[in-house]
Order: sequence, then C-alpha cells, then structure tokens
Amino acid sequence: MTSLHRWLIVALTTALAIGTPLTLRALPASDSTSTPAERLDQLRASVNEPYSGYVESLGTLQLPVADELNELGPLFGERTRMRVWWNDPTLWRVDRLTATGEEDLIRDGNATTQWEYEGTKITHTREPAVRLPRLSDLLPPELARYLLSDVDAADVSALSSDRIAGRSALGLRVTPSDARSSVERVDVWIDEASGIPLRLSLFAAGSSNPALTSTFLDFAPGASSPEVFDFRHPRGSTVERPQVVDVADAANRFAPFRPPPTVADLPRSPARDLRGVAVYGDGLTQVLVIPLWDDIAAPLRNQLLDTQTVVQLTQGPALSVGPLGILLTRFLRSDGGWLIAGTVTAETLDQVAIDLRGARITPPQLSNS
Repeated sequence: MTSLHRWLIVALTTALAIGTPLTLRALPASDSTSTPAERLDQLRASVNEPYSGYVESLGTLQLPVADELNELGPLFGERTRMRVWWNDPTLWRVDRLTATGEEDLIRDGNATTQWEYEGTKITHTREPAVRLPRLSDLLPPELARYLLSDVDAADVSALSSDRIAGRSALGLRVTPSDARSSVERVDVWIDEASGIPLRLSLFAAGSSNPALTSTFLDFAPGASSPEVFDFRHPRGSTVERPQVVDVADAANRFAPFRPPPTVADLPRSPARDLRGVAVYGDGLTQVLVIPLWDDIAAPLRNQLLDTQTVVQLTQGPALSVGPLGILLTRFLRSDGGWLIAGTVTAETLDQVAIDLRGARITPPQLSNS
C-alpha cells in the first residue's frame, strides 16, 4: 500500500467519524401519529429514566431579590450552560459551566454537595422538604416534571416533530384552561425513544416570546458510571454544613405558622413534610407561600416598591415578571410578611393573601429534625 493510499484511508475514516454525528443531526424528525395524550403519558413515564448531556437555558425574568434570594436572578434571567449526569431523582450531578470555572451540584441519596470552583468552597446539605429553585431545576426534564405533572390531558395538543440534539423529538403544547393561570402555554419536545423532555419553552400570557427556554444541545439516554458522582474534596477547600438550605427551608421548619388548607379555591399540596411553607394548586396554576422574617422581608419589599412596574394590590406590592407573579404582604406590627409567588394572575395573588390572613399560629419548631 502506497503512502498516498494510506492517507486516503485516514482521510476517509476521519470524514466518516466527523460526518456521522452531523448526518444524524440533519436527519428529518419522525412523523409520528401518536396522540397528544399518548405523548403526555410517555413524558410522565420517563421520570425515572437515566440520561446525560449538555443543556443550555435562557431566561428573561428579571427578578427583584434580597440577599437571601440573590441566586434566583441568574437562574431565571440569564443564559446558563450545564453538563448533566442523571441516573435517578436521588443520584445525579449538574455542573454549571462559566468562563472562569464551574459550579458542581451533586445529589446522592438524601445529601447534596455543592462545589464552587472560584470560591474553593464545598457546601454539604441534607435534601429539604421544600426549597427555592436551584440549578438542577433548569433541566428540561425537571421543568417538565414540575410544570406538567398534573396537567389535564384536555389541555394538551400536538406540535410538529423536531430534531433536537440529534434525536427525533415529538412535540406537545399545553394551554391551561384555568383562568387563574398567568401562563399562555408550554411547548415541550420529548425524545421519541425514551420520552425524556429535550426542550421546553414557557410563555407568559399575552407574550409571543418565551420567558424561559431550556434545551439539550447534546443528549444520551442511559445511566452514567458511579465514578461521576464520587466527589473528592480538593486540597485547600473550605467546607460548610449549614443547618438550613435556604429561607424556604428555614421558614418551613421554624416559622410559627400553619397555612390554611385552601387559598383562592386552590387546594394545598398534601405533602406531609410541609409546615410553615405551603404549595397550592397544580400544573400551570401553582402558588408557593413563604413566611419571611423582618430582616428578609423589609429589603425585598423596598426592592419591589422601587420597581417601575410594581402595582399596589389591597394586600401589598405586587409584580408580574413574565408568567411569575410576586406579592409580599406585611404582618401586623412587624416588617415580616408572606411572600407569595406563582404562575397566577394578580387578582389570584391578592385573594391568596387575603385567605392567608387567617393562617393558624403555632408554637415555633425548636427541633432540627
């Protein structure tokens, strides 16, 4: 074999290795005849399916946040790039990739480890009953699980198939029929083979542009090696083990309130571990209520009042940020108040606040359990 022949073989092999993935991505999507209800069932059945890949999310929600809530701003108002390995809901790893390093979030059982490269800081926490949104919640499968787990099949229609991350993806559109919802629609495409959501876009009522989109740029079904989740402390790093994860966890465990079973005709979530914090409604009509102490509520209230688009409802300052509505009440004789946030209209937020005025006061939780 001549030298020229050998180089031709190398060139051909290289072209095949590079060209095959590009060819797969260029293939047309499947023309599936499955019904919207069947696609929704396939999506729901994928909740425990393992996968890995590269995800990019883009949010346009500019949230007013106090110090204890400042991590929410970048999550929902910026572009976020993530590498994910997901074996099941209790064993996964999500790395946020930045220009200067990365932030790793690893869950193993009931424990979560966060590694901040720039600050060389490790934070170990337990998995709480309720918490504020975090990095892993931006993944298309997690967004779909939260938003679409309880939707009515009557609210679902089919979208044209697409090719996402080299995979044939079946489209679904969810349009809420509940007039209290502030969501126009949710468009989601699921992997035809596994049912795992590959792309999701959330639209606010009256808007033609998505408020939040998350999509896989690279995707592979199947479990990852256990070594991926084996985090070892880098030399010189500091380690923290806080007793509470965030303000929602702290309020749920220690705030002396028990929210009522129903607000604005929305039933409270039956989760047994919810105490001072409550979640009401389901699907695309959900509200989270958190009692805030004075030192957290006061600066957040000031930020709300300084926002140009704030409106004064009967129960306090309110703000609509895309499909997300926010209202902060004031407790009698204190600067604390109920933080009410959810995908509902301003009128619904106000009614929730009115119904919360009768929240039962109980002795504070003294146990760390």
